[in-house]
Amino acid sequence: MNKEDNYVKNRLLDLADITYSKNIYAYSGFLNLNEINIFNTITNQLPPVNYYLTGGNVYAERKIVVFKPIEVYYEEDVPITLLKIEPLNKKYADTLNHRDYLGAILNLGIDRSKIGDIFIGENVAYIYVITGISDYIINNFTKVKHTLISCKIAYDEIENVRPNLKEIKGTIGNIRLDSIISLAFNKSRSSIVSYIEEKKVFVNGKIITSNGYSIKENDIISVRGLGRVIYNRQISVTKKGKNLVSVSIYC
Repeated sequence: MNKEDNYVKNRLLDLADITYSKNIYAYSGFLNLNEINIFNTITNQLPPVNYYLTGGNVYAERKIVVFKPIEVYYEEDVPITLLKIEPLNKKYADTLNHRDYLGAILNLGIDRSKIGDIFIGENVAYIYVITGISDYIINNFTKVKHTLISCKIAYDEIENVRPNLKEIKGTIGNIRLDSIISLAFNKSRSSIVSYIEEKKVFVNGKIITSNGYSIKENDIISVRGLGRVIYNRQISVTKKGKNLVSVSIYC
């Protein structure tokens, strides 16, 4: 582990110790996939506590760890709030993407660990944040690029929060990790090797370091620097023995 990874590891162990020694709930900030993978490697080092991960949504990639005392007879609300962002004037709104929203929030001086997943629809975005920072964001998050926005808590709208997916179909030789990534992001298989070797590729939240790793239906592949893709299914086999497959990329 490098210095940064060791910091994450020690911070998570400290939170677990707080729960164990003080018999109280403790919460991490939002973890990225690499940090979640670090946590999964140290669960056997935790003191006797209960724990689970949540991002506020079944589609979430970034998640917090909730540490819960074993002998506790009450439930605490998970400190995650869903915010809804809309342009004040939809007619003149910019076309905004994930990077636009994230950059605008971080420019408020907010730490990345306070921000969870961002789901983007047509003229709307939903953003999961740590509850303690939600009021500050609501009061100060007023503009993304040139678009003036409103920001409010999204009560009872979780059913509207889902990824925007684009289906891609294509033929590949074998249904393996490098082939699926190559198809999804229109890159050569050889260029994908560096992402895998540098441990930037995750399948269902776990780091995978083998180019030939076999992919199954509904596997979610995340590539740091490229994005996320779901392998849907094999549609058919061509006369030349190629696999016609369907994948969906997160837009």
